Amino acid sequence: MEGNVEVEKNHERKAAPDGRIYYSYADVHKTLENMVPEIKKFKPDLILAIGGGGYIPARILRSYLKVPILAISLELYNDATETMCSEVKKIQWFDETTEIARDMFKKKVLIVDEVDDTRTTLEYCVQEVIKTNTPRAIGVAVIHNKLKKKKGKFPANVSYFVGENVPDKWNCYPWEAVNYGHDIETHEALAAKGRA
Repeated sequence: MEGNVEVEKNHERKAAPDGRIYYSYADVHKTLENMVPEIKKFKPDLILAIGGGGYIPARILRSYLKVPILAISLELYNDATETMCSEVKKIQWFDETTEIARDMFKKKVLIVDEVDDTRTTLEYCVQEVIKTNTPRAIGVAVIHNKLKKKKGKFPANVSYFVGENVPDKWNCYPWEAVNYGHDIETHEALAAKGRA
């Protein structure tokens, strides 16, 4: 893929007793910060954040890139059952009549999510943006790429930016702490133990 920035080193952490891998806010921030130089070469005009996992990474990147954020919500995983749905559901899309979204065909769009797992959601988002807005260029940025066979594909001209390659285990991010029955302090402590 053109602009592909997959990190060579794989990121290994110890799983918590529940078998999950925990990441702290500092872990996420540092990984995104390390991605910024390559993403700046892409020169995005706007960020498209996929909710819920892409919102916080997109906001962190915005501090470095100084471009506006549009938010969308797609669903592939059922949080209540921790299972995958049969297809991606479009829950919310951005208002295409706003000043930021108008003339998207002239813009470079950076789609941001927390993890590239099966690539199903990311593929859906890329295809939907191409179909409805035809931007000048599309980039995809994820904190983590799970090292596994992907179900989805990107068109050859999509730039791909990855913070870290990680094993195919369940990742837990700090904004989800309550989903796993933890307060933020417990989550951060589990993340620290995983780094040790």
